[in-house]
Amino acid sequence: MSHEARRQPAPEGAAATDPDGGAPHSPAPSDSGEGSSEADRRPDGGSGGGGGGSTRRFWSARRIPAAIVALVLTVAAAVLLYEAVAASTGEPPSAWRREITADLATRPLDDPWAIAGAALAVLLGLWLVVLAVTPGLRGLLPMRGGASDGVRVRAGLERSAAEAALHDRLLDVPGVRSVRVKAGRHRIRVRARAHFRSLDEVRGDLDRALDDGVGQLGLARRMRRSARVRRPTKD
Repeated sequence: MSHEARRQPAPEGAAATDPDGGAPHSPAPSDSGEGSSEADRRPDGGSGGGGGGSTRRFWSARRIPAAIVALVLTVAAAVLLYEAVAASTGEPPSAWRREITADLATRPLDDPWAIAGAALAVLLGLWLVVLAVTPGLRGLLPMRGGASDGVRVRAGLERSAAEAALHDRLLDVPGVRSVRVKAGRHRIRVRARAHFRSLDEVRGDLDRALDDGVGQLGLARRMRRSARVRRPTKD
């Protein structure tokens, strides 16, 4: 999920102030000019904010796949049990069982339908194995937990909520006209457009606001950040 908003362009003479109310920051040296040039920030090594160490992800209950598998197995077991009881009492086999038995006895192994059925069974089995060994819930970011009265507390933050919080914070950076935030499991990507101030000044303030914002999210994993600032395209 990405968030994007726009604000009205500020006058050319607007003052460049720090988002925290401090003095304006001096622009970093740059070899590129303004206009259509862009200022990119290389992803950091995750040294600031966002916690540290590895934290286990939340595991999905897989209720829907488990319910489907349980229903199919229950129906199959009930049908086989009925046929077994009927055969033990001397009743003739059902018509569908006779047809299936005769078809399996005469159909060769290289028949396309037999190969397709085997391939489908293999794919379904692999799908169930993947569901069993993977945690799921990719949209939930683990947060730093704690303990209260001997009970461990775990918390998670939806990616959309993290994107919205960072979006609102970065949009307050002076000079930023629009911003898009994309939060992944390990990296947060920011794409911003600046309509006044030097691109390097905007990038510096954007980097600081992004570092502070990620640190206040309380995430357990160290998140790498990458930010890009450009001028708006002319219509």
